[in-house]
Amino acid sequence: MKRVCLNWTGSVHVALALVALPYGSCTSGYCKSISSKVQSLCALSSSLAMHIKARCTVYPGSTIQRFPVPDEKVSWTIQWSEYIPVNYTAPAVLKNPIWADPEIGSFSPHFNSLDGSVDRKSHDGEYALKDGRPLNPRGRTGLNGRGLLGRWGPNHAADPIVTRWKRDSSGQIIHHSVSELPVLQFVSIKRKDCGEWAIPGGMVDPGELVSLTLQREFSEEAMNSLESSPQEREKIHKRITQLFNSEGFQVYKGYVDDPRNTDNAWMETVAVNFHDETGESVSELSLQAGDDAGQVTWFDLDSSQPLYASHSYFLQTVAKARKAHW
Repeated sequence: MKRVCLNWTGSVHVALALVALPYGSCTSGYCKSISSKVQSLCALSSSLAMHIKARCTVYPGSTIQRFPVPDEKVSWTIQWSEYIPVNYTAPAVLKNPIWADPEIGSFSPHFNSLDGSVDRKSHDGEYALKDGRPLNPRGRTGLNGRGLLGRWGPNHAADPIVTRWKRDSSGQIIHHSVSELPVLQFVSIKRKDCGEWAIPGGMVDPGELVSLTLQREFSEEAMNSLESSPQEREKIHKRITQLFNSEGFQVYKGYVDDPRNTDNAWMETVAVNFHDETGESVSELSLQAGDDAGQVTWFDLDSSQPLYASHSYFLQTVAKARKAHW
């Protein structure tokens, strides 16, 4: 695997995101989808992968049905004069909240670039424009507009995968009885909106550093730091900072096959694994679900564990890299 040192001092705008990877099955449910010492775990380029969930028949959170797009018509390089996609932007987005763009025509965004504090560049390279609107780099989805997404073009997300070794009462690492490999655990939250277990994610406002936001979101969603006493918040902040300042592995970076995607707006993410090797960092803190999470717990990494969308793809990659059971 190729290892590349990355600089995370830039800022990234993140829309609501607990996200999925390509190749997952279609689902009607959806959820809300770093250190300067991050190394690339694997390029995991998926620039040629065909999106699937982004063509789900019914758009999430609505009764809007997409224009059917067969596999052979997904690519923009295929001429298709009969293609008449539905135009839909959710009412909540049209109310112009601070995390959303106005409608095209009422402002002039600079696509494929850093537009003020909003990052409109794609991890997968330059994307095309048509009639002033960005085109989904993976092709047709059967729906124009932005749907539930705030930004025209890429909506950037970031997901921390926090892991530790599973240990017995004496502190020894537990090995799986079949594979005989050590067992990893990760922090997982159960979403209130879709009821599925998932990796906690975070929103980054324009101009805010990804590292600071992920630490804050992880503290709030997995440890409910907002409800903690000042002394407990200080302890949580110290442990979280220690972990997120450690070396992390970049698990994935690029386009996300998300059911909220449209022809003109789509999800992208960077997933990074932060590992508590000794069990003396966040492992010693009590997990407590925040407002957006119904439950939170340490889950064993295991292929039999059902998770939201394709988050298991992230975790399988982490397990292989750390030579752990899967």
